[in-house]
Amino acid sequence: MDLIKYSEWKDTKITLHLLSQILGKIRLEVANQEPQWAHVMLPLTADGFSTGLLYGDDHMFQVEADIRNSAIHVQVDGHKQSMKLENGTPVKAYYDFIFQTLKKLGTPVSIYPKPQEMDIKVPLDQDTEHTAYVQEDALRGLELFHFALREELKFVGPLRCRKVKPGLFWGTFDVSAIIIQNISEPFPMDKVIEKAAFDEQFIEYGFWLGDDKADVPSFFVLPYPFLYKDLNAPSLEPKEAYYDEEVSEYFLDMEAVLASSDTSSHVQRFFNTTFDILSEELKWENCDYYKNPLLMKSQPTLSKADG
Repeated sequence: MDLIKYSEWKDTKITLHLLSQILGKIRLEVANQEPQWAHVMLPLTADGFSTGLLYGDDHMFQVEADIRNSAIHVQVDGHKQSMKLENGTPVKAYYDFIFQTLKKLGTPVSIYPKPQEMDIKVPLDQDTEHTAYVQEDALRGLELFHFALREELKFVGPLRCRKVKPGLFWGTFDVSAIIIQNISEPFPMDKVIEKAAFDEQFIEYGFWLGDDKADVPSFFVLPYPFLYKDLNAPSLEPKEAYYDEEVSEYFLDMEAVLASSDTSSHVQRFFNTTFDILSEELKWENCDYYKNPLLMKSQPTLSKADG
């Protein structure tokens, strides 16, 4: 696996982030609502990310950003149209193609085109500034997302608890999973996104590609309610992990992960130790039950000799 720093592909990464905003806003309009905004998360695919299967009136449809084949695909009831994803094409052109194609194929969708949780304020349907796309760099970023998805699934999958399985949060462009406790914790300010996202206690496990201030991608763990105190407990692993009390988050950067002899074990130790520390700090009860072994045996396979 190859590490790509934010500064190496900033412009391409921003283009993909803006594309994810278009797809995410389609889910926001069409998908049934779920707690913690889980319904707006975008599924990662083998080739990129998509809206997943959606329903509009009597039609089913999907929009995909296909990084591996450098294309945007719009599919409605089995009818598929594509546009090439290439350097020099503005976000506005992708926007127009997606919504004109959905309308032409019988599933018109309208979104609020202003980007969310980004410093960019130009509406998506007017954005002629962001045109960068280098496929090689985009694939390196996708590989990191795939690694993060695998590790987050490995951690949250077996847990016997309420959870949001990992997906792409397009506001912040991170791949995250959430463990939720049935304890009401209303957000103290009247903010549209935060009020719905932060209304129950949870611990979020995510992976983020970096920004101008943090060049190296990293895993993070965020508790809610936020804990602005020193939680660098002796039990925290691996040794490169740390808690930043100013932002109420644990971090483990990808340089440390890739330098380890067992990348998966490095991440799993980070997830498990932070869960133990935070669940105790939040006074969550019966968390031992979460880790009770599943009762599913490995399925027998048919060997060549048996055939």
